[in-house]
Amino acid sequence: MTRPGEAKLPHLFQKGRLGPFEIKNRIKYGACCVSNFNTRDGYITAREIARMKVINRTGCGIITNQGAYTDPLGEGKAYFSQIALYDEKFLPQFAEIADDIHANGAIAIQQLLHAGRYGGIDLGYCVQPSVVPQTLPHFRPPREMTKEQIRATIAQHVHGAKLSLQAGYDGVEVTSFMGYLLANFNSRFTNQRTDEYGGSTRNRGRFMRELLSELKTVMGEKPVIVRLNAVELMDRWGGSSEEECFDLMAQAAECGVDMISVTIGWQEAPESSIGRDIPPGHWNYLAAKAKKLLPDTLITFGVRLPDPVMANECIAKGDFDFWEVCRPLLADPELVIKAAEDRLDEVKRCVGQLNCLSRLFRDLPYTCSMNPALGHEVEPEYNIKPPAVKKKVMIVGAGPAGMECAIAAAKRGHTVTVFEKSDHIGGAFKGYAMHDLANRDDLQSIIRYYETVARKLGITVKLSTEVTPKMMRSSLHQFDAAVVATGARIDMSAWPKPTQDGLLVDARDVAMLKVKPGKRVVVLGGGKIGLTLAESARQDGSEVTIVEREKRIGGDVSPSWKWRHTSWVEELKIATITSAKVTKIGDGGVTVVSEKGGEQFLPADTVIAAGPRLSNQELFHELEWMVDEVHGCGDSLIPRSLTIAIQDGFKLGCQI
Repeated sequence: MTRPGEAKLPHLFQKGRLGPFEIKNRIKYGACCVSNFNTRDGYITAREIARMKVINRTGCGIITNQGAYTDPLGEGKAYFSQIALYDEKFLPQFAEIADDIHANGAIAIQQLLHAGRYGGIDLGYCVQPSVVPQTLPHFRPPREMTKEQIRATIAQHVHGAKLSLQAGYDGVEVTSFMGYLLANFNSRFTNQRTDEYGGSTRNRGRFMRELLSELKTVMGEKPVIVRLNAVELMDRWGGSSEEECFDLMAQAAECGVDMISVTIGWQEAPESSIGRDIPPGHWNYLAAKAKKLLPDTLITFGVRLPDPVMANECIAKGDFDFWEVCRPLLADPELVIKAAEDRLDEVKRCVGQLNCLSRLFRDLPYTCSMNPALGHEVEPEYNIKPPAVKKKVMIVGAGPAGMECAIAAAKRGHTVTVFEKSDHIGGAFKGYAMHDLANRDDLQSIIRYYETVARKLGITVKLSTEVTPKMMRSSLHQFDAAVVATGARIDMSAWPKPTQDGLLVDARDVAMLKVKPGKRVVVLGGGKIGLTLAESARQDGSEVTIVEREKRIGGDVSPSWKWRHTSWVEELKIATITSAKVTKIGDGGVTVVSEKGGEQFLPADTVIAAGPRLSNQELFHELEWMVDEVHGCGDSLIPRSLTIAIQDGFKLGCQI
């Protein structure tokens, strides 16, 4: 029986083929790098299996297991807890995942990943085609591969493919993108060899062709997939051109690969590729170019393409054959199911926050800003399950922490009422989202999600209602539990008392459009709030200066997003003064003193206090003697990030 969403998205949900296999739809789950949930010596853990069981139930027709390194020495190992596939001892857990993929109606693909330039994480060195120094200091010093090592690496990949078949996988996927080993050979930047493996694009692709040809031989009719860059985004370093990248795709097609996964960028690329500063669909033209070049080879694509409606349109136009989804399914594992059931308004969108990458690059297990259960699927306390006692729960504050708590609690069966003193869901986050320079709709989609799901779950949301002791005394014994999710405020007392009325304003008032910045703006605080408002004001035409007490701006910004704010500050010509103390606000500006004692006057029409933040905790004391249980979450405990607010609220909602 066709579900309503399948009828609306017929191309996405039509059957397809990959090698000898019929695929139930045109959706491929991409391996999405690695999870770092496994052991340091390459074994798959219960934590990883629990995560994959969620992925295997997403409804995709093809499921790709995360990349495994295939050399015993670990030169190909990129991440501390990457899985290994060089010995039969690893196979039981691989087989368990493959069996579960098949049980859920998908075909199973095992990715083989040699990190090359980004590998050797336990060895203190990496291998690549030539000794090209690292542009990022945390990667290992390079050693040049010999021809014997090239042949050994091919043999290791072939052995890994045989082990994959032995474990029950239907095909293999090879990484030749992102700055990993085959991409290193393909690229003009890292391949400076003078033998038959270097020089021309044809020679640089030789290693890839030899490897793919060997894999095709051992795999027989079983599919071989290769992931290839459409662009490297490495022009600054002398990387391959777009045309060379497409030449390499054609070389892969010559080898008879069954599918090419088109990808964008390298890890060390100085340009963004998947963050929310890239509009959804921005890279689709490259997939269409690949399909036009290689009409007889299946093309799968999904870089910065989180929308199933857009994916359906692209398949209908013939831009690509399969939608490859990774991070959108980490953010909302029910994305495909909701699309099939015509419930796209309930989707929790991947917003390109890149918390996943920030964690991986610090050798931590990846997590998702939008999905607090990611990586904790094996832990009962992170699962939505009926409570021992159903309760009436009041939540004070409709920001991300409060709404996450409300939704989790309501899904479990509690009766939930949310009180919000403003006239909207989203709290202060709604205001800051309106000023985001990247893609405001991504952040605003979070608020729409809360509004929609709260309505569908029957959560009562009382807006323009402030919870006070007097109000609580009039409604004693109506609630069994109270959650304080009142967020944080700007501590205005941290700044000198202004001598000029109306000059110093609260960042939240600017964010909520209650105050319009003047022509000359000074922002006090170079954290994420100050940066967001400074960038927005500058884009609107104001002259902007940021004053920061610390040595650097962006101290509370996610590591994978810090560079973006830094580049915007530079591009927009926003002045920054760091290691500075504000001594006076008034007389048409701000007086600051540097750490060396130098005084400077900054003319301003508007001075925005964007920090420090202070938790709104007053209700904790008031509610202690009015409600049986009192809990807190999010910034009401300590000011932190959107990610932590979502995690806090969800975990508390699962526990009440």
